[in-house]
This record gives sequence, structure tokens and C-alpha cells, in this order.
Amino acid sequence: MKQDRTTRYQKDSLTLSGTVMLGTGVMIGAGIFALTGQMAQMTGSLFPLAFLAAAIVVSFSAYSYIKISNAYPSAGGVAMYLHQAYGDRLPTGFNALLMYFSMVIAQSFLARTFGSYTMQLFGGDDSGRMVSVL
Repeated sequence: MKQDRTTRYQKDSLTLSGTVMLGTGVMIGAGIFALTGQMAQMTGSLFPLAFLAAAIVVSFSAYSYIKISNAYPSAGGVAMYLHQAYGDRLPTGFNALLMYFSMVIAQSFLARTFGSYTMQLFGGDDSGRMVSVL
């Protein structure tokens, strides 16, 4: 039975290359297309330093995820890590829901940015209803 579960887990799991592509796609969408202009405007000539500082901060988070995913290999993601840390308690479910909601909110911001950029490309008003429709 355990062998069958392991085989199924491996078959249904993301590969390393698939995970890297998924993460890279999200980072490109958020970090490059949506925020680069705003970041450059805010930081001015310190723009490259700001990117370097962000990369250093993100590397700590990435390292933590690598270590915990090696310690608890699972397709459950953040919810499984929270379960391993806190058990079957209210904070586990609450924090897992917060994480999922934050992902939905982040994706909606990216979609709004896409709509805004598309409207600017075609000379439309990037603050109107068409942004939400796109």
C-alpha cells in the first residue's frame, strides 16, 4: 500500500523543472511586468541596488522553503508545512486560508496590471471599467 501511495505521489507531483517554471512565471509577471516601473520611479538611480536588496531578502525565504520541503516532502504545500508545525489546530487552518487568500489577491493585482497595460497599449483609459473586464 505504501509503495502505491509513493508511486501515485510521484506521478501527480510537480517536477523540479515544472516547479521552477511555475515560480519563474509568477516572478516575471509580478516582479518584472507589474512592478518594475513603479519601483524605478520610487528608487530613482538606486534602482539596481533595490533589486539586489530584494533578491537578498527573497533568498532567505527561498532557502527556508527548500529546507522545509526537503524535511517534509508533500504535495500539500504551505498547508502541509503549517500542519507539520502546529498540528490539527485552529492556527493551522487560519494561516493556510490567509496564505491562499493572499495568493488570490496577488493574482488579481497581476490581472489588473495586465488590463491596465493593455488599455494603455491601445490608447484607452486605464482607470475605467474595461480594465476590470480584461
